[in-house]
Amino acid sequence: MTNENSKSSGEISKNIQFIEHVNLLLTDLLYPSESDEPIEPVTCYLHQAEPLTVSQIKDWLMLPPSVYVEEIPEADFWAPVATDQDWYDDDEKARTAKFGQLKQVLEIELTVRQVFQVGESDMDVYVLGRQEDGERVGIKTKIIQT
Repeated sequence: MTNENSKSSGEISKNIQFIEHVNLLLTDLLYPSESDEPIEPVTCYLHQAEPLTVSQIKDWLMLPPSVYVEEIPEADFWAPVATDQDWYDDDEKARTAKFGQLKQVLEIELTVRQVFQVGESDMDVYVLGRQEDGERVGIKTKIIQT
């Protein structure tokens, strides 16, 4: 039996470790927008050292040219969810703390982090970065803005 997948077992286990670690933080964590949406880990087969381009993201997701994709600053993704406000209740403060932990894990485990929005009002949002072995992984959620 041949293995068509070119990944070594070390690369696969790194991805699994990342996904398991992140999944612990994602339990009951929803990204707030006009609807609260779940967050899930993702893997990406694009392995080059350079930052990804919008064109590569469209190819990876097999999107038609008509679908709008843009890269946004990583801070724009985290600002609404990782910053406490004076008026937050205990649940909102707990959510902010969980997002802070998730942000910290991504900052520690991933380099060359990038955030891509796919769509215009009902957007899939990907935070992708490189692990030390070169594999790209990250998280995905949905943001709805009308």
